[in-house]
Amino acid sequence: MEARAVAKYVRSSPRKMRLVIDMIRGKSAAEALTILRFSPKSASEVAEKTLRSAIANLTNNNGSFANPESMFVKEVYVNQGPTLKRISPAPMGRAYRIRKRSNHLTIVVSTKD
Repeated sequence: MEARAVAKYVRSSPRKMRLVIDMIRGKSAAEALTILRFSPKSASEVAEKTLRSAIANLTNNNGSFANPESMFVKEVYVNQGPTLKRISPAPMGRAYRIRKRSNHLTIVVSTKD
């Protein structure tokens, strides 16, 4: 059995989010929650919330009522979302472009069979 959760339009760059999700790929769900809980990165809060949602989807929606200790993170990946483009004034009448990036986070949780 497997379930997934998707967080869309997260206001963090995909590169920063990948640093966080690389720590939990393939780990058990309980261990991944512990890692995300104590990680100093700000992207770990969104990843933890999405992981909790995927665990809840597996326990409730599939009707299996699986034990969280028997779950593991099967897949986790980040795709780039839309970029907000802003302009900052620069010297001599120029303008610098500011790119505020976003991402879409997908976490798939499965039970050990």
